[in-house]
Amino acid sequence: MLIDTHAHIQFDPDESKMDGVLRRAEQAEVKYVVCPGIDPDTSRKAIELTEQYENVFATVGIHPHDCEALPSDWLHQIEELAAHQKVVALGEMGLDYFKDYTPRSRQRAVFREQLALAKSLNLPVVVHNREADEDIETLLAEDGTGSGVLHCFTSSLEFAERMVDRGYHISFTGIATFGNTTVEQAIRGLDLNHMMVETDSPFLAPVPHRGKTNEPAYVRFVAEKISELKDIPVEEVARITTENARQFFRLPV
Repeated sequence: MLIDTHAHIQFDPDESKMDGVLRRAEQAEVKYVVCPGIDPDTSRKAIELTEQYENVFATVGIHPHDCEALPSDWLHQIEELAAHQKVVALGEMGLDYFKDYTPRSRQRAVFREQLALAKSLNLPVVVHNREADEDIETLLAEDGTGSGVLHCFTSSLEFAERMVDRGYHISFTGIATFGNTTVEQAIRGLDLNHMMVETDSPFLAPVPHRGKTNEPAYVRFVAEKISELKDIPVEEVARITTENARQFFRLPV
């Protein structure tokens, strides 16, 4: 059994495909799918999916790409959405210094406000980090909840270890199958008890589906790559990462 801890399945405008996507996930022994929002609208859509499908849970938040043209009451909207019984974390939030779609000062301000809200609501956070290790580490040290996951991890093993020491989990995507040396080193060096797996659907489809539309069923290929890199049975990867995710997101047993 596996849990896809990060899949933007609400991004597909063709809602008629959803039954097939989730049926294939079930056939691949993916027990739960966590669907993150990146702004108020996609957060609402994620919640709508949780109401239609028992095995889907949601997170709500503001992605760093989407934090400039926000309504004045955006934080209140996120707080209201977070009250839904199937919202299991705040996010996706964080910093992206690679694309810089939003001024960095604004990214940091919105990240801080969401961290404070997560702390007040006693919810974990889902953190996006791209080429912003130093500021991510600083803000989590100053304002962090102490319970979070760095999703789609592509930074160094040393950074991962520092985040784990602060109580954070590390989640890996199909990038693990792309031959990325930095990601492979992080997987080999990290204790499995601090790791989760995800697809980041519809992006980053793992080998052998690279370049195609990603979906939760493909999270198995991430687990298989971790199994290969750590030289342990894939069943052990599935068991431990699933339990990590279940406890982190407080999912049903």
